[in-house]
Amino acid sequence: MRNSTAASGPGPISDVSPVSLCAREPHVPAERLVGEMVPPPRFDSVRFSTYIPDPNQPSQTEAVRVLEAFAGGLGGAHATATAKRGFFGFGRAKAPKAPAGPRGVYLDGGYGVGKTHLLASLWHATPAEPALKAFGTFVELTNLVGALGFQKTVQTLSGHRLLCIDEFELDDPGDTVLVSTLLGKLVDAGVALAATSNTLPGKLGEGRFAAADFLREIQGLSAHFRSLRIDGEDYRHRGLPQAPAPFSDEQVTKSAYATQGASLDDFPHLLEHLARVHPSRYGALTDGIRAVCLTDVQPIPDQSTALRLVVLADRLYDREVPVLASGLPFDQLFSEEMLNGGYRKKYFRAISRLTALARDAKGLVDAG
Repeated sequence: MRNSTAASGPGPISDVSPVSLCAREPHVPAERLVGEMVPPPRFDSVRFSTYIPDPNQPSQTEAVRVLEAFAGGLGGAHATATAKRGFFGFGRAKAPKAPAGPRGVYLDGGYGVGKTHLLASLWHATPAEPALKAFGTFVELTNLVGALGFQKTVQTLSGHRLLCIDEFELDDPGDTVLVSTLLGKLVDAGVALAATSNTLPGKLGEGRFAAADFLREIQGLSAHFRSLRIDGEDYRHRGLPQAPAPFSDEQVTKSAYATQGASLDDFPHLLEHLARVHPSRYGALTDGIRAVCLTDVQPIPDQSTALRLVVLADRLYDREVPVLASGLPFDQLFSEEMLNGGYRKKYFRAISRLTALARDAKGLVDAG
């Protein structure tokens, strides 16, 4: 499946200097965390009809068929536009009990096979008003619980028709138990569930987060999920040119000043700044940014810093913000120890996404 958007080139020479992400310390109210639980801008317009299955991978065509049927079965009074909502959904009538049979789907597959495209398409196709559907990553869901508290999160989401969780993770046992407990409450309230996770490239069948891992970790919820295996290669690299090599500091700086809405930061300083901003605010950190320009990209010094960069990469990818950089190429960000460790799935995802954004950013220099 291929769903790629080319970056727009720079506008006229900016009459203001590029902004610095390091100068931003956004405050994000809890209401925004709830309101932003929709498919990210990159997936605003995706639909099942725009997913292009690989003809050599019949599981992709089958996944579309199953998900279309699943979405069609989620209609009903609980999803009507007349449903009443209080503040954060509090005070709504208790949702009806879920009918018998699977009330969830789990998309199991590798990087770049279109799982997020399909998950967003399911959200769009589900016959309910947007306020009754929620879409977010596993990290965003845990951040929501942190912001609202467990009980209020249950109240907020229990009137929804569908909850989509992208990038379900097993990295933190505490978070896994937390989300598993939350999903149990939501299933009892009649909420349908959908989730994705990633397979480590080159490790199909070995050391990957697969359906068996997912179903084991959510324990009593396993009966509520139907697993859909989606085979294929990473569409971000299928028939596309390799990501451009890093540019010089001078090229990056010149492009930042020539691009309206660009940011310009020294990479090591940005990493230090990310440690002072909660990851739930990384989306707000990039508000209004049309291109991220980074100088002196270096290897990540430690795992905590690496995990923060992964979250930022996800937010930039969601928002289709091209990344222009000097220094080392993005596939050299993480050490071999990191790439072979427990968070390797995250790091490979970040490399894949930053590579795609670097490819998008090449036009910023070419047009200059």
